[in-house]
Amino acid sequence: MDFPLTLAPILERAKSVYSRTEVVWRRPDRSVSRYTFGDLYGRARKLAEALTRAGLKSGDRVATLMWKHETHLEAYFGIPCAGGVLHPLNLRLHPSELAFIANHAADRFLIVDDALLPCLESFRKDVNFERIFVVKYGCTGNDAEFRKMHAFENYEDLLTTASGDFAYPKIEENSAAAMCYTSGTTGRPKGVVYSHRSLVLHSFAETVADAFGINHQDTMLMVAPLFHANGWGLSFTGVMTGTKMVMPGPHMDAQSLLELIVDEGVTVSCGVPTVWLSVLAELEKNPDKW
Repeated sequence: MDFPLTLAPILERAKSVYSRTEVVWRRPDRSVSRYTFGDLYGRARKLAEALTRAGLKSGDRVATLMWKHETHLEAYFGIPCAGGVLHPLNLRLHPSELAFIANHAADRFLIVDDALLPCLESFRKDVNFERIFVVKYGCTGNDAEFRKMHAFENYEDLLTTASGDFAYPKIEENSAAAMCYTSGTTGRPKGVVYSHRSLVLHSFAETVADAFGINHQDTMLMVAPLFHANGWGLSFTGVMTGTKMVMPGPHMDAQSLLELIVDEGVTVSCGVPTVWLSVLAELEKNPDKW
């Protein structure tokens, strides 16, 4: 069949086949929260509709400045399924680089964790975001006082503008779905754009036995940040295959990761050697604990 390879059918299949699969994430206070792919489906579609109502046009860039958690996963589907382009910002970069990247990408909207507002403030004056939506992921105190201080909008309030009557726009499979920038090790950061088709094909590739072999029986710990090459594309693959997805948020220390591995029954993970060296050191230090 000549069928357009876009992210919307992946999201629809997650609802119809894997609605009870869990998404698990750790908050800044170390508590663990969870919901299901059914919840992810509903909230991602609300985000897509709300952004459309806010004036998002096909090809508009929506930046994210977030740790790994459920709202970032929602953005991974809600933004592209509305015809926008997901643009995760690397929160570890210098403020001048973040400003350059957001301006170069012409990011129109921004979704940001309240816990990362200090990072945003370090470069916000140099970027003209049209609207900024704040996710209450950490702790910001009184909601009305917070909005008055920062003149930002609440992400949950944005979702309430969705009626539930949302039809996916017609999206060509070669249309841009996401973009990431390099860290500028050789001159200015450089952007790479991913099409819907490339993300779908990449997701298929990660399911084969000679690659990661990810399937619906796995529980996947997502150590690689979602702002590093789209988290290796594993957000899309996990939703495609109905894999239970576990996200550590800002807690990347060895003990926090090992706790999630043990408590959630993790079978597969992804991350750079630096992370696993610290995990190995913890295992060798406390061989009987884990």
